[in-house]
Amino acid sequence: MTSELMSLSLVLALHLVMWVPYVVNTIAVRGLTGALGYPDNPSRIAPWAERMKAAHYNSVENLVVFSALVFIANTAAISNDVTVLACQMYFWARLGHALFYTFAIPVARTLAFAMSWLCQVALLMQII
Repeated sequence: MTSELMSLSLVLALHLVMWVPYVVNTIAVRGLTGALGYPDNPSRIAPWAERMKAAHYNSVENLVVFSALVFIANTAAISNDVTVLACQMYFWARLGHALFYTFAIPVARTLAFAMSWLCQVALLMQII
């Protein structure tokens, strides 16, 4: 497995667990039945859980682009220091983004998002 595909695997692993804390909070606030159903007036989850849910959605939206870029580079046999570093930095930037968003650290959140975007641009530049 290439280093780029390993980084993609780590990003996917992050997505596999990112939803757990805010769902646990939803169950704690609404109860299991309320969390599983469609209540008319659901109790609000904790602010940190709402932010984590938003961070997860943002991460999923960006995963589409990142995954496509990694697969295109892999299929085209494009692997170099730039692609390896961009993929590794992408993982850390997305992890940072999720944490900074969850704990309401606005400037750090924006910088982490920008870093993940620049990693995608770097991958694209290596492809084209």
